[in-house]
Amino acid sequence: MMTLANFVKTKRKEVNLTQEEFAERAGVALTVIRKIEQGKENLNMDKVNHVLKMFGHTLAPVNARELAKNNE
Repeated sequence: MMTLANFVKTKRKEVNLTQEEFAERAGVALTVIRKIEQGKENLNMDKVNHVLKMFGHTLAPVNARELAKNNE
């Protein structure tokens, strides 16, 4: 499974944007992009979703037990 950090970084590079350009287009601060791509854990879900919407995705909370059950 790809991490959020790897997903965003890979997708950003696929569209040939710098972190600065991507932040501007996504409507978030450059620090948000940097934190996501560095794999920081304490992120604002709304900000992450602004970024993911650029690629047609969103992030939502999941129940860890249900996720574990589905992966068995």
